[in-house]
Amino acid sequence: MTTERALDAIARDTGAGKFQVAVQVAGVALVLDEPASVGGLGSGPTPYQMLASALAACTTMTLRVYAVQKGWPVTGIRTLAGHQRQVGMVPADLFTRRIEIEGDLDPDQRARMLEIADRCPVHRTLTGGARVETELADAIAPTEPAAAHAADLEHAVRDD
Repeated sequence: MTTERALDAIARDTGAGKFQVAVQVAGVALVLDEPASVGGLGSGPTPYQMLASALAACTTMTLRVYAVQKGWPVTGIRTLAGHQRQVGMVPADLFTRRIEIEGDLDPDQRARMLEIADRCPVHRTLTGGARVETELADAIAPTEPAAAHAADLEHAVRDD
């Protein structure tokens, strides 16, 4: 059974260096690469840095949606995220996050915001696992990005 799937990102090798790729996503062009220290050109973020960026962005969005929903006086949210590979550890991938919340929140509200951060859809994907389906194609046509992430954010902050 064939199903239509939205393809949100397209990566093409640029021919420059052995790792550099040009990525088209949401109408924006990005260059991803590996550092020169491992044979790349160092011309852009690595795929793992982009994954950490997705975690940071989704966490910040989730917390903003929740603060607005609650009417809490949050004036700024900043999430820093990083990735490291730990040899000999299971799982080997460790993502770290540091969240800064500006605003006049009491300790209980701050604790709740930390709990809500773990509801971020990207956090849930990373901790719950995901399935990847792969197929060969003659050509990949760009499609409109799915609106599923925004719906996932709204669902994540519901106090059910």
